[in-house]
Amino acid sequence: MALFVGAATRVINCEIGDDLMGQLHRRFCERIRDDLEANFFYLATDEGERILLVNLDLAGGLETAWVRATTARLAAETGVPARSIILTSTHTHDGPDTISLLHDSPRNDAYLARLADWLADGAREAVAGARPARVGWARGEAHVGFNRRLCWQDGSHSMYGDSHRPDFAGLEGPDDPSHAILYAVDEDGRLLALLHNNCCHATCLESASFASADFPGEARRLIREALGEPLPVLYLQGASGDTSPWNMEATTPHYSGEQRVREIGALLAAETLRLLRATDPVASPILRHAYTDLPIAVRLPNAEQLRRAEEIAALGEEKAGRGEFVLAVCGTLRLQREFGENPVDTLAVHALRVGDLAIATNPCELYCQFGLDIKRRSPAPVTMVAQLSDGFSGYCPTVYGVLGGGYSGDPTYWTRLEIAAGYRIVDASARLLHRLWRE
Repeated sequence: MALFVGAATRVINCEIGDDLMGQLHRRFCERIRDDLEANFFYLATDEGERILLVNLDLAGGLETAWVRATTARLAAETGVPARSIILTSTHTHDGPDTISLLHDSPRNDAYLARLADWLADGAREAVAGARPARVGWARGEAHVGFNRRLCWQDGSHSMYGDSHRPDFAGLEGPDDPSHAILYAVDEDGRLLALLHNNCCHATCLESASFASADFPGEARRLIREALGEPLPVLYLQGASGDTSPWNMEATTPHYSGEQRVREIGALLAAETLRLLRATDPVASPILRHAYTDLPIAVRLPNAEQLRRAEEIAALGEEKAGRGEFVLAVCGTLRLQREFGENPVDTLAVHALRVGDLAIATNPCELYCQFGLDIKRRSPAPVTMVAQLSDGFSGYCPTVYGVLGGGYSGDPTYWTRLEIAAGYRIVDASARLLHRLWRE
């Protein structure tokens, strides 16, 4: 089986003054700290299998309808099947608003139109430039993310908090330090594209008023600097819905986000470069892809939650406070409005096989335990999990997250899936991966 690989990179910066996405308060882009990018990795075989991975420096709020329209356009212009084009996000919290999660932050349709053009242009280049290639993969470790859900003696849980309080009852879940890479070289041994995967919210700079790719961008810069070329570098964000760059149990307080960007970027780049030199590429790997559209019930707010949200909405933002107002209006009431009559969401779950490497994708901010479960059940020696891919379905907490409640546990528009959703994603991913390995 002959393999062909193409790659490309496009800058996808927003405009100065655009709304930024990722916080409950409104922020505007005052400058471009570092470029936001789209990086493309195209793989094809002489047997007709074709896969295009597109990695975006965005928060990941890409509505399914927009994703379907955009991948259909890319398919028409490249010949790659639309459902074999997978858009993934690094989940930086310093990119433009693409979904309008806040009542006063409109979806940036002008940006989305430009983004579709950039993606079409990059996809054409990647596919047209495909050449005979070999690929390699490897697994290592880079511990950059920590669980950010804290449990308390009264049975409640919270996202962030002081673990030195006397009522601290431990962290709710695990983290995942595993690191994996996939890369391609041409017949002369020249690197064509590099993909790496780890698990940590890209939120070192989450409250900033500038555009930034956060630590995935810093890692990319260092990798390119070390290799001496502007290589397309993709960062697949692992199951990091409940992880953070900050160690909740550390004895020292949080420090500069800029410093943490440099630290994580250096850790990721160093491990990626080490793995790159520790493995040999394969000439004729198996390339397979499968997906399923998984219907998941939506967890609607109960009568008391609706009543409380309506009271807060009636008070108004000034009296209720920004945070409470946004959670009520944009979280609870929007959830009821959009899903009340048909409480079902449809999640695209993909599985890829590249030799002995597996990639499992989902459109959620998946809690870390589910990523570990997918890897444990995978038949592959090396497995990557990529969240916020092929759509947006919000946080997907574990049973502990739902029972403990709090932000990313209680039902809102962006935490809307039924309590069994993550377990069903794990099950669907495992079935798809095992099917690919049997075939």
